[in-house]
Amino acid sequence: MKSIPKETDFIVVGAGVAGLRAAIELAEAGRVLVLAKRELSESATQYAQGGIAVALSDEDDIGLHLQDTLDAGDGLCNPEAARVLVEEGPERIQELIDWGTAFDRHGTKLTFTREGAHSRSRVLHAHGDSTGREIGRALQAKARTLANISFSDFEFSTDLWLHDGRVSGIELIDESGGIHRLRASAVLLATGGIGQVYSETTNPPIATGDGVSMAFRAGAEISDMEFVQFHPTALYVKNAPRFLISEALRGEGAKLRNMEMLRFMPKYHDMAELAPRDVVARAIVHEMEVIPARDPVVYLDLTHLSAERIKSRFPRIYETCLQYNIDISTDMIPVRPAAHYAMGGVHTDLDGKTNLPGLFAAGEVAATGVHGANRLASNSLLEGVVFGGRAGRAMREDLRLQKNTSTLASTENKQQLHHSSPDLNPQQLETHIQALRKLIWQDAGIVRDGKKLQHCIAELKKAQDLLPQPKSRREWEAHNIAINGMLIACSALARKESRGAHYRTDFPQHNDAQFKKHSIMRGPDIRFA
Repeated sequence: MKSIPKETDFIVVGAGVAGLRAAIELAEAGRVLVLAKRELSESATQYAQGGIAVALSDEDDIGLHLQDTLDAGDGLCNPEAARVLVEEGPERIQELIDWGTAFDRHGTKLTFTREGAHSRSRVLHAHGDSTGREIGRALQAKARTLANISFSDFEFSTDLWLHDGRVSGIELIDESGGIHRLRASAVLLATGGIGQVYSETTNPPIATGDGVSMAFRAGAEISDMEFVQFHPTALYVKNAPRFLISEALRGEGAKLRNMEMLRFMPKYHDMAELAPRDVVARAIVHEMEVIPARDPVVYLDLTHLSAERIKSRFPRIYETCLQYNIDISTDMIPVRPAAHYAMGGVHTDLDGKTNLPGLFAAGEVAATGVHGANRLASNSLLEGVVFGGRAGRAMREDLRLQKNTSTLASTENKQQLHHSSPDLNPQQLETHIQALRKLIWQDAGIVRDGKKLQHCIAELKKAQDLLPQPKSRREWEAHNIAINGMLIACSALARKESRGAHYRTDFPQHNDAQFKKHSIMRGPDIRFA
């Protein structure tokens, strides 16, 4: 175990946009320890190509951004959360610029582009398609100038540490399987997404839903897990990662074609390729189903656009596709949908507070209701900086109110993992994990129905029983994947309607009377409120 302290004032689990922005806010109030699961540079932030949405252009205003966000959320956005996002966004963007974020410009003016479901061009990019990476770089550089912030990478958090009903720290596992406790006045979960729960995902390997699982086991409320956004266009090449092909390409004029080379999106939605992501993803699934092929795909076609414009605007996508012998200026890109973003997560208020004292969450791991049933493109990076900052301020206030100088004795979490199953060797464990991910993709993926969801829940229960008591990071990840899959499937089964990213063939319509509410799970219980 590396020499990290046994106690600190604040623990931030996760080094993406939300975690870094919170840490900067916390630094003036005490010692902040930021923990990264892998390298400090490895987070979903680094993979965010699309951009960051903000109402700053001459043709835009905050009210329009708010309305687009509410429309994309399909009736389920928390209006207060959405208003906070768009109203505080411009100040947070100016802050990023002041801290050295190099957004793309035309001369001295910021360059704004349009993406799906936006009524105005309001999306800022950096280095074309490396926006998240540039924002993360600037935030980390700023954080490193603050003496109270320290970082530790390759730290795997297993569980929250509770004392008298308050979260008072976390537990970490070392390389030999030993558990170590780290005490703090408050813990912020900024652990990112859950994409690795699915066999097809644009998320990095670290996105195994650890934060949601830790919070759930500790007794925190989990909300809206049925709403998983499937990005319509992930590069589909056998034996290659599902690299995200940004929606910004469609914003620039790229067209979707089926295997017969026919453009198909106009028949599904008036906005064609710029329709909401759930509409585009389901359209692609349908196109792949109706055309008989062993390994069906659809194609993203940019060949009618300027080659020089494509190369300068999307350098990262261009270079990545070229590695697989696809020149996107002359070749069409084979794509399929993949799990991309979780609208749900740990239930919080607008300041990142959960139902457990001492526990806060921000960014993709949190569920403020800001995205509703379907996130508006490029609102996620903005969510990270806005709500990360708010969570940091709330944690500072919490420390002021909860000064606790007593020695904290350990108590057990509410839900412990107890298994008598024999140990699995690494190959057996990996086979088990891949079977879990395939099951969840097939039964709780883009298109759902009650029978599939019931089958998924039953199989997940069997699979969890086969998992051994975790003694390694990968074993913990296996449990976390299973828990997140169960949360998704149970929430999806309970929501007997279709809304946003949640689509059920047996309940294809909205049911506002019963379900224009958020799902909330705590332990085995689920309610809508």
